[in-house]
Amino acid sequence: MKTLYEGFFIFPETLDEEQMDQAIDAVKAELEKLGGSLENSTRLGKRSFARPMKKKKAGIYAIIMFRLDGLKIGSLKRRLKLSTNVFRAQFTKKDESALSAAPEAVADETREA
Repeated sequence: MKTLYEGFFIFPETLDEEQMDQAIDAVKAELEKLGGSLENSTRLGKRSFARPMKKKKAGIYAIIMFRLDGLKIGSLKRRLKLSTNVFRAQFTKKDESALSAAPEAVADETREA
């Protein structure tokens, strides 16, 4: 069964818009090779690091929601280190029941106000 994950990615700050598109497409291709699928992606833009990492001072941040078999997360991490422009990546498993309940809770709050 494919699980919903949120991936927090940091790409090198030297990428321009076109290269950033290619980097996200490369992540999508790696996901598809492992049998996963990209749900959506959100770019957060260039941000400075609190402290230098690997002699870098900033990076381009993105959040990518995707579905993948939980046993293949380790393989995805290894593939991203070897073959893409990903500087850092962190993955969290998302609870789909909380995501589907969130719009209803917001609607209830707006009715009460």
